[in-house]
Amino acid sequence: MKFMSIMAALLGVAMAAPSLNARTRGSDITVVHPGTVKDMKVTKENTLNGTYHDAKTKIVAATSISERAGQSLPFQFVNNFSGKAVNAYVVGLDSQNRVTFVRQDGSVVYPSSGGSGVPVPITANIKIALPAQGQRLSMTLPFPLSSARIYFSEGELQFAMVSIGNGRDGLVQPSVTNLSDPSAALNWGFVELTFTSDGVIYANVSYVDFVGMILSMSLTTTDGSPTQVTKALAAGSMANICNEIRTQGSIDGRPWGKMCVADASGKAIRVLSPGDYTVIDSQGFSTYWDSYVNQVYAKYSTQPLTINTQGSAGNVNCRASGNSMTCDGDNLAFNKPTAGDIWGCNSGPFSNTGSDLHKAILARLCAAFVRSTLLLSGGNVQPHLSSASYYTVNPTNHYSRLVHKYEVDGKGYAFPYDDVNPDGNENASGTVSSGHPGTLTVYVGAPPA
Repeated sequence: MKFMSIMAALLGVAMAAPSLNARTRGSDITVVHPGTVKDMKVTKENTLNGTYHDAKTKIVAATSISERAGQSLPFQFVNNFSGKAVNAYVVGLDSQNRVTFVRQDGSVVYPSSGGSGVPVPITANIKIALPAQGQRLSMTLPFPLSSARIYFSEGELQFAMVSIGNGRDGLVQPSVTNLSDPSAALNWGFVELTFTSDGVIYANVSYVDFVGMILSMSLTTTDGSPTQVTKALAAGSMANICNEIRTQGSIDGRPWGKMCVADASGKAIRVLSPGDYTVIDSQGFSTYWDSYVNQVYAKYSTQPLTINTQGSAGNVNCRASGNSMTCDGDNLAFNKPTAGDIWGCNSGPFSNTGSDLHKAILARLCAAFVRSTLLLSGGNVQPHLSSASYYTVNPTNHYSRLVHKYEVDGKGYAFPYDDVNPDGNENASGTVSSGHPGTLTVYVGAPPA
């Protein structure tokens, strides 16, 4: 890649987050009030469970890492960010399921809770300082990691360790739904990563939970296959999504604007998905989908809803009766979903249980609800309509609509079943993967040209 030639086109692209006036700060957005490590919450969503439990944190020099003889992976981090200094954090579980931070020089930190049942801040130096805007940093992941993330932040994130019982430790990570988290006022984001002992890499950019610091990726390979690129969101997209989601709130009176999160000065730092916002405010959207759900179940009580499972089962007919919907060959019914069920596609009737047929139906049924296509002409077959029909009527998932509006290449899920499409050929995944990886490059602030 001709890096220097593309940088001039990228430098100036990133937009500053909007500053919101005092009146607005108290009305249609959410303002954080960061606390200390004592305010961190230990939940299954933000805790990475490991095995290492020692009285002290251990730091191992790069030259002492025996696993270095195995698989390794080159990283490059490109700083296209126009704000303050950016830090990176590489963390995951090593082959012994120990929480592991990898530093730029290849040394690793095994943090310990010391047996504490409350979060203990990690004081060892785990940050990787990125160079100035327009430059790149190179390092090597010395061994495989699972359940890993590469965090990037404008400022220093706070991580902590906590005892999870049975001699094991858990990593408490920054949380976007805890407004008192010590990292709550920082602009940050992450890339999900798995690098296996067989040398296979999976890296992913996703917006299922929130839009924060803009990240994109490329992956070269050693087998001659083309370089994979996930551009995802354009520079400045978080600010644009924040502004438009607030406008939607002024249109329909729903708390869309509250999904836009700002620091105490009014600077927008992230936009939460509806599902994550519900953790903060369980009532704001509680009735949002009620009328639509009732109309859907009424319509398909008099005519079948055909679900193309896009598998061996082919087309399956479903019919509603009262508050439930049953489908041919499926022994589990779909009761009327709540707003929370639709936002997350993982609870109530959309819980990931049952047969493969049931799971295939629920993925396509929930996607149809999220995109509001069930009452459109032709909506009696799912998936059937093209993406031009998604999010065209209310109620709908305006967060998902706006994420896709600002994606450069249409990649990056905005809800769990964003890969559902009529022909199965559209690729909405923000994943790069290979069994023969070369270098994983992450771009911070603006995607590659």
